[in-house]
Amino acid sequence: MSGIGEGQRGRSLGRSAPLLGVLLVLLAGWFGWSAVQQWRQEANGQALEAARDQAVQGLQEAAAGQLKQLQQQLKNERVQQALQAGDAAAAALAVRESWTGVEHAEVLTADLANAYADPATFGYARLALLEAALAETGPSLRVVRDGGGNRLGLAAPVPLGSLGPAVLYVRQPLLRLTSPLDQVSAPSAVFLGLRQGAHDLVAQGDASLAESAEALARPIPGTPLRLVAAVPNVEPGPLGLGSLASAIVALLLAFIAVLLVVGRGRLPKTLPLPRRAAVAEADHGPTLSESLQMAPPPVVEASTTEGAPPPPPPVPAEELAAGIFRAYDIRGVVGSQLTPKTAALIGQAIGTVALEQGLREVVIGRDGRLSGPELAAGLAEGLRRAGCAVIDIGLAPTPVVYYAAFHLRTGTCVAVTGSHNPPEYNGFKVVIGGETLSGDAITDLYQRIIEGRLVQAAEPGDYQQRDVSADYIQRIADDVQLDRPLKVVADAGNGVAGALAPQLLEAIGAEVIPLYCDVDGTFPNHHPDPSEPANLEDLVQTVKRFGADLGVAFDGDGDRLGVVTGEGRIIYADRLLMLFAADVLMRNPGAMVIYDVKCTGKLSDHVLRNGGSPLMWKTGHSLMKAKMRETDAELAGEMSGHFFFKERWFGFDDGLYAAARLLEILAQREETPDEVLAELPEMVATPELKVPVADGTPHALVAMLVAAAQSPDNPYVGGRLSIIDGLRVDFPDGWGLVRASNTTPVLVLRFEGNDEAALERIQALFRSQLQPVLGETPLGF
Repeated sequence: MSGIGEGQRGRSLGRSAPLLGVLLVLLAGWFGWSAVQQWRQEANGQALEAARDQAVQGLQEAAAGQLKQLQQQLKNERVQQALQAGDAAAAALAVRESWTGVEHAEVLTADLANAYADPATFGYARLALLEAALAETGPSLRVVRDGGGNRLGLAAPVPLGSLGPAVLYVRQPLLRLTSPLDQVSAPSAVFLGLRQGAHDLVAQGDASLAESAEALARPIPGTPLRLVAAVPNVEPGPLGLGSLASAIVALLLAFIAVLLVVGRGRLPKTLPLPRRAAVAEADHGPTLSESLQMAPPPVVEASTTEGAPPPPPPVPAEELAAGIFRAYDIRGVVGSQLTPKTAALIGQAIGTVALEQGLREVVIGRDGRLSGPELAAGLAEGLRRAGCAVIDIGLAPTPVVYYAAFHLRTGTCVAVTGSHNPPEYNGFKVVIGGETLSGDAITDLYQRIIEGRLVQAAEPGDYQQRDVSADYIQRIADDVQLDRPLKVVADAGNGVAGALAPQLLEAIGAEVIPLYCDVDGTFPNHHPDPSEPANLEDLVQTVKRFGADLGVAFDGDGDRLGVVTGEGRIIYADRLLMLFAADVLMRNPGAMVIYDVKCTGKLSDHVLRNGGSPLMWKTGHSLMKAKMRETDAELAGEMSGHFFFKERWFGFDDGLYAAARLLEILAQREETPDEVLAELPEMVATPELKVPVADGTPHALVAMLVAAAQSPDNPYVGGRLSIIDGLRVDFPDGWGLVRASNTTPVLVLRFEGNDEAALERIQALFRSQLQPVLGETPLGF
């Protein structure tokens, strides 16, 4: 019987050979098809890289040709005569008539006053082009939004007779630059695009690959453009095999299949005895069974929204100090200008505006000032009176209040803070629907209160307390970790940042030495303003005493950062912004970087050299955030120490987060922090200088200075005027600024020069204009 069984098994195996052969052929086909697909994708990648390199060369030559023609126009005798005569219109006309195909040409004075009067209409890319030409003192090129679409813009600095420095702008059809792309043939399954910043100007192929196109990008030398390219991901073959391995496996499987089919009739009739025993053991092997149990889905509680209450009668108007409603926020002296009752009215006005935008939940938090608890209580009462639900996170730096609005998805928050002002001050920084209130929006709160246009809910809104500090620290620590430990002294100036700064910096891997980190609203050790060098003296001494790598300082509410090196040198915020910009632009080439009028003249050039688009703007945290949203900028900063990161963060000013990003950059370098920071361009410069105005009218004084500078008797001969915010005059060897503070009745001044002689000359020029209008008031320089 056993012999018969063995024969049956042999015949059964022989009959199954064709089936096994077919299965192996199918597997061979699968591996073979995978190998062919991988070869095709690899060939597409090689063809794309060849097309990209060809296009880069063609675009570079086209750009160089346009810049060369621009330089030739500047040598045109008719153009030169018009410029020497100070006739901007005649010079532009001469360019248009002598340069075939030019759509538009104009000559603008170097202050770019018309452009900055309405930059959104003028065009940010066009403005960046003109700034680049003036900063680099040579011809520049970029794609601009002008003439109803994308165009090629060219600009070059020119002298405009007695009117001083100017810039020639020429608009060309975009095809003058992009025509080489039409001569490039790339496979249809790939993506090839000409990109400036985050925008694709011209593209070929599969648009779904655009987001991954930076990996194969190549810059166009001499321009802010780059050619980006992408191929579909090369999917690995079965078992993760590459093309060659897949092909080899396919051949082996096919060979085995042939052997099975050809040798089907040659199988032995019986199995050898040892094999029979093995088969018998296999027949009695155990059977494995599996059971899968599905876990019940998580229960998600549905949120409910109460219906809006009926409109209540208006609240009677009450007396309120108009002066506390300032350009950036609400701020005043506690007791005389700010009381819990005032805070309640302000809260009710904020709640009214929030409800009009469909927003019911409001996060509130406060800094460490002694008046904070009672003002926060009044604010909460007013918000609830309007019908808003209040989430009180208690004692917290202003950036943590901002973070809580994102983290808790309210989009609306109010920080009770006096910022860097003296202890007797306090105030409110307001965000509604993700936008920080400033200017007219803050004035509107005042108008609503005095006119009684406040919502009175039928029932007060809910109130709850939350602590998000651990979430804030964890969110940053999950993203930022130091490559090597750094010893850091953290000086909070007894402000609210002291409650979190040491924990945060330790969480990212730093060794922290706390200095004045106990929260004390009287600020007993020094004023919490790191932009004032005198307030950093203790930090300098402590850094040296402990041999620390770096010292960081925060203002009263933690949204500003100051830095000193291990050697005790103060690194001003505009130089820190250079370091941040270079880091951000490595991952976001072409991105917009915004800085305020108090920043160094070297900053624009530094951003340009690192592939970014610089934009100078008005001072003020709320104004900067609004401009970032408008321009989609990745980074912004102010001389005061406010830094705004949209890359990897939320776009609000955060001194604690800025400190973490700074340490991250320094820890990635082999050099010491002193050596890294010493590489940043530096001029001879003053800190911010503040001159009190006795009658409290600094804006009127600045308006007088601007009018004098724009008159025919302009005292700043050879300088480039900027009146974005006050009066800034840039010379080839330095610059000076005078502007009116929007928070206190003072003039803010700053000066910078290539050397001491240049600095003194520029200061003397400004001194000669300021002293007659300020009388005996000491200038401090």
